[in-house]
Amino acid sequence: MSGKLSREEYRKQKDLEAARKAGTAPAARDEEGREINPHIPQYISEAPWYINDGQPSLKHQRAPNANEDRFTDEWYQRGQKAGPAATKYRKGACENCGAMTHKTKDCVERPRKKGAKWTGKNIKEDEVLQKVEMAFDAKRDRWNGYDTAEHKKIYEEYEQIEEARRKLKESELDKQDAKAAAMASKMENNANEFGDSDDDDDDEEKYADKFDMPGQKVNAKTRTTIRNLRIREDRAKYLYNLDPNSAHYDPKTRSMRENPLKDQDPNNLIYAGDNFQRYSGNTSDMASLQLFAWQASDKGSDVHVQANPTQAELLHKKFKEKKAEQQDQSKTSILAKYGGEEHLDAPARELLLAQTENYVEYSRSGRVLKGQEPAKAKSKYQEDVYINNHTSVWGSFWLEGKWGYKCCRSFLKGSYCTGKAGIEAAEASENLLSKE
Repeated sequence: MSGKLSREEYRKQKDLEAARKAGTAPAARDEEGREINPHIPQYISEAPWYINDGQPSLKHQRAPNANEDRFTDEWYQRGQKAGPAATKYRKGACENCGAMTHKTKDCVERPRKKGAKWTGKNIKEDEVLQKVEMAFDAKRDRWNGYDTAEHKKIYEEYEQIEEARRKLKESELDKQDAKAAAMASKMENNANEFGDSDDDDDDEEKYADKFDMPGQKVNAKTRTTIRNLRIREDRAKYLYNLDPNSAHYDPKTRSMRENPLKDQDPNNLIYAGDNFQRYSGNTSDMASLQLFAWQASDKGSDVHVQANPTQAELLHKKFKEKKAEQQDQSKTSILAKYGGEEHLDAPARELLLAQTENYVEYSRSGRVLKGQEPAKAKSKYQEDVYINNHTSVWGSFWLEGKWGYKCCRSFLKGSYCTGKAGIEAAEASENLLSKE
């Protein structure tokens, strides 16, 4: 209620509230006819001052109606132009572009040096104005009014660019083919005139640089190569074995170092991992040669594997021979000075300590995957030797603190095996003793 209540009105209001709580007076009703619980506290039942209309209501406590549309289904022409543009300036139109639907201060066109009002040229079309009743969310729906046909124009533009690029590339390839054919015919004429030359291989290598390798895109002019491109016909490395616990695949470098097909025959493997190629053939020798060339160039020697591979190979061979000779000389001098040559003739460490550092890798089932399984240690005593017709060894049976044979349950060492008959006799004697 608005205004300050008198003492009598305040007393009547309190009496009415007490009667409603006691149930002797009917409960108050809101504008929709629903009863208001009289036991609801005042700070909940009273609406805030900015929405209080003086009537009892709990509408301010209820959530908005979920059935109300947050977004309007009505489509409107956002940013569309209405019809053809006018041919001359109209009174009341925008002084900048000449459209009738907005004023000069609301114009979004580029400000002209002389507007359409004074030139009467390049008058823009009027915008389409629609009266659409939208809620808060509908006004901010960024896709409402968007014409999907506009996106098709972007596709068409890119297709035209790709088509022009394709034609340009075809023309360049045709020019290169014509140039190569002319060069080949010229070389053939020279060869017929002066005889065959030994430089044919060099020419072939020179022109081979212009061709791209499978899986690579090489620019012969700038000498740049785009790596990590594989041929589309090749199978991806992570598809050889779909087990998540198999070899790890690095998607960034597209490398799988371990063998994903360990359970298959090594002689019939399609792919054995990147490390197989890295450590197979002469790869390790080439790596050691490259390392030697780097170290030699750092120390001032003119060694280069690609520029002069023969020289690098000879120098590396001499270096290994000198290194072996120096090691033998230092070993001989140390033994001559300090002695201890007899310790070098000692047995292998594996035989002395019964230990080894050989790496062996097992599968979950216990099968050897990598390396050689060590031989089982044998005892100096005889094993699995059965005497007197026994099928088990002495000590395979134990009962009440006594050891015996499991096959006949005899506790006499060295006795003759009686088999099942001995077991039955032992059980019968035990039954007799239990009855007594």
